[in-house]
Amino acid sequence: MEAKAQARFVRVTPQKARRVVDLIRGKQASEAVAVLQFAPQTASEPIRKVLESAIANARFAADKAAQPFDERELFVSAAYVDEGPTMKRFRPRAQGRASRILKRTSHITVHVAQPSSKGGQN
Repeated sequence: MEAKAQARFVRVTPQKARRVVDLIRGKQASEAVAVLQFAPQTASEPIRKVLESAIANARFAADKAAQPFDERELFVSAAYVDEGPTMKRFRPRAQGRASRILKRTSHITVHVAQPSSKGGQN
């Protein structure tokens, strides 16, 4: 059983979001939610929401397929951050000049899965 969730156009830079995603990759889903709950980074909140959505999607898929579901068995099988479109803004500078400000966005994707009992994978 595998499920995914994705948040697009999140107003956090991909570089900062990747630092947080690296904390949870490969962890148990419940442990990853706890880590994100208390992480001081601003990017941890949207990533936590995406992770909780992926867990809910796994629960929904298991109910739909009439399979047993145990949230404690789920782990973060993949988590990555892609770069979204960049908003370009200008800021006034000295002597009539202007400088460009880049407001970056991210696409955050989280996959959760249950360990397969047949393959021996964890």
